[in-house]
Amino acid sequence: MIKESDIKRMADNLFDAEKKRKQIGLISSNFPEMTLKDAYAIQEKLIENKLSSGLIKKGWKIGLTSKAMQRALNIETPDSGVLFDNMFFENGSTIPQNRFIQPRIEAEIAFIMKEKISGKKITKSDIIDATDYVCPALEILDTRIKRSDPTTGQTRKIFDTIADNAANAGIILGNQTQNIEDCDLRRVGCILKKNNEVEETGLGAGILDDPVTAVLWLIRRLADFNGYLDKGDVVLSGSFIRPVETSIGDQVIADFDDFGFVSCTF
Repeated sequence: MIKESDIKRMADNLFDAEKKRKQIGLISSNFPEMTLKDAYAIQEKLIENKLSSGLIKKGWKIGLTSKAMQRALNIETPDSGVLFDNMFFENGSTIPQNRFIQPRIEAEIAFIMKEKISGKKITKSDIIDATDYVCPALEILDTRIKRSDPTTGQTRKIFDTIADNAANAGIILGNQTQNIEDCDLRRVGCILKKNNEVEETGLGAGILDDPVTAVLWLIRRLADFNGYLDKGDVVLSGSFIRPVETSIGDQVIADFDDFGFVSCTF
């Protein structure tokens, strides 16, 4: 276990790194004994810092929902982070050059909740009933922690990503919305292009076989801490493509066919 004073210090460092757009070293290198519990404790303190600064909580993101990513990080569970009001961009937006450090982008299916839902015993049917609508989305990832240690070559671990609010940074929702009961989310597909070239394709089934399962995982995890999804919350259910690197001038278009389109330019 990491000491409470170190947890606070790491959260403060991450908060400062985001403001200054300057990365810090790997937390997992300084604290090789850290656990998932420690990582979420740092994230919680970071979230407190953000709320104290005046940001407003708008929902949740779920990450590491694909088996390929889980195996790459030697874990067997997704992770989660909190969405804030300053992370939202309009569909078709130009992302400011000085906003992020090393932005990457993923295609996702977003859930917008119409009522509060919580508890360990909820079912997928309960989630469907509590969902106002679903829509296509792009998630912008960023890292306030270096991807690798320049001296040792050690790469980031799951603990670093979780502590860094699951590396989330931005979200773009599509304008087209769908009734969840009218969709087979497992078969919702996306072609993601960068500068008119196809970078990635995928299906919703890549998200734990069903995006609803990812939301189920999140609600049950939150129940361990008396947490819940609230009315109006936006939930990013996880990416079914690999993260795509972006640079200044890149245009990204996510084509979900009948499900909708989302785009942005960096």
